[in-house]
Amino acid sequence: MNPSTVLRTPDDRFDNLPDYPFEPHYVAIDGGRIRMHYVDDSPVDGSGETIVMLHGNPSWSYLYRHVIPPLVAAGHRCVAVDLVGFGRSDKLANRFEYTYEGHVEWLREALFDRLDLRDVTLVAHDWGGALGFPLLARTPERFRRVVAVNTGLSTGDEDLGEGWPLLANWLQSSQRDNPFEPSKVVEMFTVSALAPAVLAAYDAPYPEEAYLQGVRQFPLLIPISPRDENTPALREVWKQLEKLEIPLLCAFSDQDHTSGGDHSSVSERIPGAKGQPHTVVENAGHFLQEDQGPALADVIDDFINSTR
Repeated sequence: MNPSTVLRTPDDRFDNLPDYPFEPHYVAIDGGRIRMHYVDDSPVDGSGETIVMLHGNPSWSYLYRHVIPPLVAAGHRCVAVDLVGFGRSDKLANRFEYTYEGHVEWLREALFDRLDLRDVTLVAHDWGGALGFPLLARTPERFRRVVAVNTGLSTGDEDLGEGWPLLANWLQSSQRDNPFEPSKVVEMFTVSALAPAVLAAYDAPYPEEAYLQGVRQFPLLIPISPRDENTPALREVWKQLEKLEIPLLCAFSDQDHTSGGDHSSVSERIPGAKGQPHTVVENAGHFLQEDQGPALADVIDDFINSTR
């Protein structure tokens, strides 16, 4: 296989997924080489706010299937992106084509150059925040508000402390597990029991190992040292975020394995988060959308209504 090969998951892998009736939409990015998928669901009259939903690793837009319908019913347009290498978006056979800055640029091109989205309410989970926050810092004029869901932005300067064993275990398993099954990760970090068909849906985008290179590469892009190649750029992102007045709400989970509901690393550093009704959703793990999807939708809708 050519190392620059672009892989496309067969469409029939996405047939009859539980509670995922959404029509696929695509944009061509990276000079037309890569096809990026997104869900686009909105009220019939086209009214309401535009909400962009970003997933993390190793999930995809399927994660938001119980969040989207209540928000559409409340009158909002929901755009849920599949990052390159995930879901129905194309995958790259050469894992080293996946870079931190490359992911940010792919996302920027899709959302702004191709879809021309404006006045966006960003809902960012996990890596969705690590990619969405740089977009927010660099193009704040495109955003109206932000909901941060069990996410943050590491620069490599952080003291990992007690979090190091957990991170080290994730780094090891993401590289060494054979087979690597994304569904097992989602299952491990949810509180509720997931049906076999739901677990199969998380594995659907990856018919064989070659399709998993983006999933495997993401953990290696997390800066864990000030010597990381991305640290200088991410420090600059934080300089901008620390001036940002755009309303920002944290919706974290009480049983999130990384934060335990502590959102201070975000809520105490970004001015737009000051005085907002940050919430810790109970009976939810890291994949909050799986455990309490409709509850998260209510939080998002309330925040929109309070910051119009």
